[in-house]
Amino acid sequence: MGMTKRDFLRSIGAVAGVGAAYHTMSALGLLGPAMAQATAPELPLGSGYGKRVVILGAGISGMTAAYELSKAGYHCTILEATNRAGGRNLTVRGGDVIREIDNRQWVDFDQEDHLYANMGPARIPYHHRAILGYCKEFGVELEVFTNDNRGALFHNAEAFGGAPVTGRQVMTDLRGYIAELLAKAVSRDALDDELSGDDKERVLAMLTSFGDLDPDHLYTGSGRSGYQGEQVHAGVSPGSLNDRLDFSQLLKADFWEYKLHFGHFLNQNPTMFQPVGGMDAIARAFRARVGHLIRFESVVEEILKRPEGVRIVYRNQRLNQEEAIEADFAICTIPAPVLRDIPNDFSAETQAAIASIEFVHAVKIGLQARRRFWEEDHAIYGGISWTDQDITQIWYPSNGYHQTKGVIMGAYIWDDQPGQGLRFTRMTPPERLRMAIAEGEQIHPGYTDEIESGVSRAWLNVPFQKGGWPRNSEAPPALLKPDGAIYFAGDQATALPGWQEGAALAAHAAVEAIHARVTAG
Repeated sequence: MGMTKRDFLRSIGAVAGVGAAYHTMSALGLLGPAMAQATAPELPLGSGYGKRVVILGAGISGMTAAYELSKAGYHCTILEATNRAGGRNLTVRGGDVIREIDNRQWVDFDQEDHLYANMGPARIPYHHRAILGYCKEFGVELEVFTNDNRGALFHNAEAFGGAPVTGRQVMTDLRGYIAELLAKAVSRDALDDELSGDDKERVLAMLTSFGDLDPDHLYTGSGRSGYQGEQVHAGVSPGSLNDRLDFSQLLKADFWEYKLHFGHFLNQNPTMFQPVGGMDAIARAFRARVGHLIRFESVVEEILKRPEGVRIVYRNQRLNQEEAIEADFAICTIPAPVLRDIPNDFSAETQAAIASIEFVHAVKIGLQARRRFWEEDHAIYGGISWTDQDITQIWYPSNGYHQTKGVIMGAYIWDDQPGQGLRFTRMTPPERLRMAIAEGEQIHPGYTDEIESGVSRAWLNVPFQKGGWPRNSEAPPALLKPDGAIYFAGDQATALPGWQEGAALAAHAAVEAIHARVTAG
């Protein structure tokens, strides 16, 4: 008998996973222009009755998988090692306690709705349609997250005498200088092989507009960078333009390496969003729907394949006893640094893939300020200031405008090339706060006196996590297909490491692959 396209695709999905099915559909021209996984899976009601799935981890990926499978009638059980759902989705407020392997921190923020810190994910790009779709479905209210603010600051200890400069000055002056250099090259016929006569005139006109050049195609300064004095704008009188930043100092600083075009990276493009009141609104919305399926404080101790499914041995920490669960399928979202130490009978290929994944030494530090000095003194409303110091970034809140107090992210460390993430991880929490405040003082003089309290999260020190997210931008191929009846999810099984979208899409892939296998018989 001939095989239909539907049967063919189901077979591929059952054997190699949904990723292979997707690429096959693409090659056959069966995909439309929309992303194949832009929306959640739509499994037929009742199609999973009689099938049991055990999901390892109650993070965003695990809860997504449980939610979608349960709607189709699959019997799902989630084993979660901690006493909370959400994984790295963590928002802290006054009265909370943060636990790391060797310390506990009391969150001493005032208990007001706008005073919180997202210690894990904190922003959602406009094209992360899966997560945004769940926000819409679950009624999670969103507001704009300001990622790129021209009023925020760039700081480099080796440039401009160590003084911070505004983003609008850095961006405007670099554009002007680059436009002038290109205009000189065009005017000197250096690009004649690439440009026709008419094109040269158009390019010169474009560069003049792009860099705000004068009629001689020179950059002499621009109102785009602001005006001298206390006001950024000209005011009642025309005012005097800011002096141009020295070009050699701009080249000396590290701004141009990636900080200047950070907002041009696809996942950092505006518009970006955040849930009103904290990112954990998403985790709480999922828990409201699948919380009854979660067995908290259940630490996985062994993962085994069986001829007809899987067997998971875990320790029930509430009862301090070993228990086991058997199921037709498993979806494993346990982070690789934790998973590699759990006894299992994975294939050699799977074990090698898990061992190859290195996690970022991410650190975040939230600081409560007694007043919103960034707004009052600098007219900074949201956005990020950059520094070449260990803290890397200072984030200003995109909520609570004009309130008395605010919580800023006093450090966000993820680029561990100089080892700053590991240095902060090895510090005690009080040491982290002292260092973050001291470095913040170099960007905002008087910073030390403005900070009332703070809390930190070094993800390498977090039990059952042991790191931030995978350093590599692509998942090992072995995690994109099942190992027996065990499927892998979490952002480590996608090309979107560190993003909740990756976690949700990996869950969708596992759900669809399991469903394809079940329906294929």
